[in-house]
Amino acid sequence: MTNFKSKRVVVTGVGAVTPVGNTPEEYWAGLLAGRNGIGPITLFDASKHACRIAGEVKQFDPHQYMERKEAKRMARFAQFSVAASHQALADAKFVINDLNAEQVGTIVGTGTGGLDVMEAQHEVYLTRGPSRCSPFTVQMMIANMAAGLTAIHTGAKGPNSCPVTACAAGSNAVGDAFRLIQRGYAQAMICGGAEAAVTPLSLAGFASAKAVSTRNDDPARACRPFDLDRNGFVMGEGAGILLLEELEHALSRGAKIYAEIVGYGMTCDAYHITSPVPGGTGATRAIELALKDAGIEPERVDYINAHGTSTPANDKTETLAIKKALGEKNARDLAISSTKSMTGHLLGGSGGIEAVATVLAILNDRMPPTINLETPDPECDLDYISNGSRAKTVNVALSNSFGFGGHNVTLVFQKYA
Repeated sequence: MTNFKSKRVVVTGVGAVTPVGNTPEEYWAGLLAGRNGIGPITLFDASKHACRIAGEVKQFDPHQYMERKEAKRMARFAQFSVAASHQALADAKFVINDLNAEQVGTIVGTGTGGLDVMEAQHEVYLTRGPSRCSPFTVQMMIANMAAGLTAIHTGAKGPNSCPVTACAAGSNAVGDAFRLIQRGYAQAMICGGAEAAVTPLSLAGFASAKAVSTRNDDPARACRPFDLDRNGFVMGEGAGILLLEELEHALSRGAKIYAEIVGYGMTCDAYHITSPVPGGTGATRAIELALKDAGIEPERVDYINAHGTSTPANDKTETLAIKKALGEKNARDLAISSTKSMTGHLLGGSGGIEAVATVLAILNDRMPPTINLETPDPECDLDYISNGSRAKTVNVALSNSFGFGGHNVTLVFQKYA
């Protein structure tokens, strides 16, 4: 086994199924254009719900990526994962075969797994009896099936896992995959997050917890991170997948390199099931640990893709954490955006699509905006790129993800050189 951190790890492929586009190209174009992906819920009748809006994936055809019979036996979140993973492999021109399959792994995080299947089959159980429940109920609803089915559909026989760390799950998946390649356990990893939690029960629960926006009459402006008038997050769905690859392996096959992943920090607030710890000490430490892991000084950070949920507690706490971790001056010199303002909050899938956005910002030297930031909160006083996308050389970028239960994750990417 190789020594810890002896391997450099790069991103060679990306995949994305999101409310603003069902391919990485559509997703990136949508982000740069400030396209709103949030609207009235169409997946079910939400007329009795307090919140009736979400960022839904539109015009998604799973049969582009799998046989019709296979799609019927797969929950929506797993369909998203398989689709985005096929995109990432195709983008990287990476072929899994008998020679390399055991060196290619899969880690896909999720917050709720097949919640849509669980709710639908429970209704079948109540109305038609236990004998009418699908024999695929358990297989479809369990959270690990995005990772498992992605491996089955791609042939990846290496390390396989599924973080279920709420809204930090996608970022944990990327970070854990990074570690496995660093330590020599795999040459390449399919990793990211997938979620399809826009369901009646999930929406009702979040609304009862006063966590989601109820700006139903104005969905385009409902998600407004760092804005004084924010009143909760908006749910989203989809998947974001990265193909990580050991550098020498990528170079040997002439791969296109998007960026290098160089740091991973994770902590726990150990404070409250939903609220961040006052002062943002857990998030601060995650950022600090990620930068230390990367060997990067705070002044070198150019861009942060923020967790930026549009909730009163998160946005001001994250702002404070950034200031504490990087120093006040450095925090004011860099640019920040919350792409959730356009996609909504994908929960366990958010870290995946936001990591994709972060590496694309590095590759293209362009940072997506935070839409709907009209009246800045005085406690959120950093540069949140509120007036359209911005061109700037992005050498180092962070992606933050924080989840219920106090999970905090920061990933560090840098321009490959």
